[in-house]
Parts: sequence; structure tokens; C-alpha cells
Amino acid sequence: MPVLTRAVWDADAVRDDVRDAAVEHLGDHEAMLVVDGTGDIKNGACTAGVQRQYTGTAGRIENSQVGVFLTYTTKLGVPAETAFATKPELTALMIVRALDAGVPAQWVAGDEVDGANRKLRRELEARQAGHVLAVACDHRVTTATGTHRADELIGRLPKRAWQRLSAGKGAKGHG
Repeated sequence: MPVLTRAVWDADAVRDDVRDAAVEHLGDHEAMLVVDGTGDIKNGACTAGVQRQYTGTAGRIENSQVGVFLTYTTKLGVPAETAFATKPELTALMIVRALDAGVPAQWVAGDEVDGANRKLRRELEARQAGHVLAVACDHRVTTATGTHRADELIGRLPKRAWQRLSAGKGAKGHG
């Protein structure tokens, strides 16, 4: 069950706390407020705010959820010592920081980019953190019989090796 459905909190108060911290540390009379909407295409009907509407993400009317974000922009730039980081590097850094901070999590899930990140997989294995990371069909997997493509290994398994489990009720029932 997601933490936000169990937690008792005041979303407006949290928003105000974050805003106040930003103004305290970044406040600048020459700053600018920038507003922008971002859309996510959605197939189900259980997510708040989903309806057929225009979303720039698709460039057309789609079943989607549109969020409106207000950004506080100042003259402050990115510090010169800040190096570029790829999505896999940022992902690993964020997960490690969360786990090091004691964020309780039974599993880490990620997409194909995350599954291809050997450093992330090794870090999660070293921490004995449960994880499900997608991999490309041509991802190489080392087994006792050698190194094989992921899709070839899956193709060798008999149908009885699979057990279908529900990840919970979704827009189309249990899946």
C-alpha cells in the first residue's frame, strides 16, 4: 500500500514548507516565476485528473493527466564544480541516498536503462535489496552454462516454470 494513502499529512503545509525553504536559501528580488504544464499519457481511469485532454507530450488530445508546475528561477546557475551525470548515474545516486537515509523500501523497480546499469545492479545486490529491473532482450546473462541472451534463456524455460502473480488491482482488474 502506498505511503501516501496511509500517512496523515497536510499537502498544503508541505508545499508551503518547501516554498519557504527555497525562498530562504534562494530568495532574489530579480527572480522570475515560470509556469508550465506537463502531461503524462494514461491508459487507465484510476489516476487522479485523467481525462481526454490536450497534452504537449503527445501533441494531441489523449487520455492523459496534466500537471501544472511553478518554478522559481533566479540568476543562480549550476556551480562550476557540478559535473554532467547520465540518467543511470543519477538513478543510482538517488537510490543510494534514499537507502543510506533509511528510507524503508522492500523493492527497487526500474526500466531498461536501469537494468543495463551494472553498477546499480551490483550496488543493490551488495545491499541485498530486492529489485526488479527490466533488461533488453539482447541483454547478456551469465549462468552456470555460460553467457546467454535474456530472450534465449526465457525461451528455454517450460511453461510450467512460470507462475502468474498479480501486482495489484489496476485499471483493468488484477494483472
